[in-house]
Amino acid sequence: MEDHNQSSAAKDFILVGFPSLQNLQTALFLVFLLSYLVVLSGNLMILCAVVLDQKLHKPMYFLLSNLSVIDILCTTTIVPKMLAMFLFNAKAISFHGCFIQMYFFHSLAGSECFLLVTMAYDRYVAICIPLHYTTKMTNMVNIYLAASVWIIALLLPLPAVIQTSQLRFCSPYKVMHCFCEHLSVVQAACSDTTSQASMGSSLAMVVSTFPLLLVSLSYLNIIRAILKISSKEGRQKAFSTCTSHLIVVITYYTSIGVSYISYKADMAIDFHVMGNVIYAILTPMVNPMIYTLRNKEMKDAIAKLLHIERKQEAR
Repeated sequence: MEDHNQSSAAKDFILVGFPSLQNLQTALFLVFLLSYLVVLSGNLMILCAVVLDQKLHKPMYFLLSNLSVIDILCTTTIVPKMLAMFLFNAKAISFHGCFIQMYFFHSLAGSECFLLVTMAYDRYVAICIPLHYTTKMTNMVNIYLAASVWIIALLLPLPAVIQTSQLRFCSPYKVMHCFCEHLSVVQAACSDTTSQASMGSSLAMVVSTFPLLLVSLSYLNIIRAILKISSKEGRQKAFSTCTSHLIVVITYYTSIGVSYISYKADMAIDFHVMGNVIYAILTPMVNPMIYTLRNKEMKDAIAKLLHIERKQEAR
């Protein structure tokens, strides 16, 4: 084996994709192309609606627009290369390109976790302390919260990505994945990868478990506050304001769970790759559907954007 210990930049990694589905490349291309178009159209529609409709210039929709930006960027980081791989068999990716893709994918995935915490806090303030909502969730506070999410997420993956880029890789430089996911690239190295694997696992735990704990605490307080509301209509109205976000959280962490199980279980490599792909594409695809189907203000804004007249709901 040829050691990759000199000019890493001169070598390309080979993305293997789905080893057992090599005869279904056209079908895979069509499935992921359709998924990508759904992600782009749904999230761009939400962005346009939030920007153009004055009624949506509220903290909740400002945070939602950030979520749409993250979903678009995260899928754009990986899906175009996947489409080229499936359609043109373009499996090679440069050394630097691979690590740039790894960095942005993990940064954006992490930013979604932290943004879901911020959105849960927004719902907590709206339901648990509604009289203080306008003073606690000001425009400046929202900007600070969103900026903090982006900065933290952009900084967290740096140590793992930099350390992994210093590993020695051996010919034929195969990455058993559809994109340059951290652990898959680490497994392609021919040097000791114990510290890199441990760091990657630790960061994944911090990025997923800590935000989940904060979201859970927020919803425990929200549920307690809702149960104290005397009228049934009041409870339903209060709960409806956070239902969409709760469904998004459940969908997101379910996809993370699928990805984690695919890592730990003794399954074929295809299941591991598919677990990661579901995690990367499922939530960006369903988020716009959840928020548009369950939110009257958003449905009205989308209808207005598309010049569709909505009938007034019966009182």
